[in-house]
Amino acid sequence: MTACLAIDVGGTKIAAALVTLKDKEAQVAQRIQIHTPQNPSAEALDDALAQVLQTFQGQFDKVSVASTGIIQNGILTALNPKNLGNLAFFPLEQSIAKHTDKPITLLNDAQAAGCAEFLRQDDVDNFAFITVSTGVGGGIILNRKLFTGTNGVAGHIGHSLADPNGEPCGCGRVGCVEAIAAGRAIARDAAKWENPCEPPEVFNRFRQGNPQAVALVDKSAKAIAHLIADLKINLDIQRIALGGSVGLAEGYLARVEYFLAQMPEIYRPNIVLAHYAQDAGLIGAAWWAENQF
Repeated sequence: MTACLAIDVGGTKIAAALVTLKDKEAQVAQRIQIHTPQNPSAEALDDALAQVLQTFQGQFDKVSVASTGIIQNGILTALNPKNLGNLAFFPLEQSIAKHTDKPITLLNDAQAAGCAEFLRQDDVDNFAFITVSTGVGGGIILNRKLFTGTNGVAGHIGHSLADPNGEPCGCGRVGCVEAIAAGRAIARDAAKWENPCEPPEVFNRFRQGNPQAVALVDKSAKAIAHLIADLKINLDIQRIALGGSVGLAEGYLARVEYFLAQMPEIYRPNIVLAHYAQDAGLIGAAWWAENQF
């Protein structure tokens, strides 16, 4: 059984662990987490990755990196550069290869999480994972295979249109799901309140029945419900796992299901809460590497 050094590069943290897979079971060992450099230079991100690789030196047979953004030909870019601390271009594969001679695979973090969550699905062929967190992203499994698209873009479902008259999105479009439903969007709207607060407090007030907070959470949940309906009718998705800090917040799934229940049944796939939480990207990255090699 070989060990994969799985690295999950997010907008606020970089996690890493040694992951071994047997059948559909994953073992995550020696997990570490460091802060992603904020407003980073390429040098700062390179140094952070070097620190991770040094920590696990000599303990792995391959490296697999799941990262926020789009990975094309080993280069990390982003539809919304804010999710990468405004670092819009980074030679990710080259950065890793400077510190190891082991095989390297790369994929988007939400695609990786989709792979991990699909490990638990034995009875469906078409599956999707949606993360509602700082941004909104996804991983799509079609006919039991991860669909990445030719350019690695597939799964960036947070940039589907939700409201053509909505807020500008960091990707340059107006009214994306991410610009309405994500944690950053919730924070933006809550900052305008007479008694402003951060998203965790928005959800506290939501659970207490505060009308302003309920309306804001419902705005997000309704956008996600329509995104789910679109995935169902366009790709015949049978089941969706909902994750991310917003997606997993207490009471959020119930609101998504409330808005879905108002649509015809053909638009309503089965929805479950994501299982692996913070380890999903790591496990999915290791699964992807196993299948690539």
